[in-house]
Amino acid sequence: MPIQKTSALPPEGLPVYRILTGPDDARFCHRVSDALSLGYRLHGSPAATFDGKNVIVAQAIIWPSALVAPRSKKTRRAS
Repeated sequence: MPIQKTSALPPEGLPVYRILTGPDDARFCHRVSDALSLGYRLHGSPAATFDGKNVIVAQAIIWPSALVAPRSKKTRRAS
């Protein structure tokens, strides 16, 4: 898979951090795949629970520019 250069912000005004949730089905997998094709990256491990009827899954995703650590400000010490 070729490396895709992404812009500083996600498209269409989407937030840099998102958590996708839903039943563990093909629709959920397509939602995650669509986000990855936009340029989002998986953030952490998926989670799953059972609501008594369905397995419900969650996956956090993050825009790559949010992963860049901000530069720390150097403080001047009095001499």
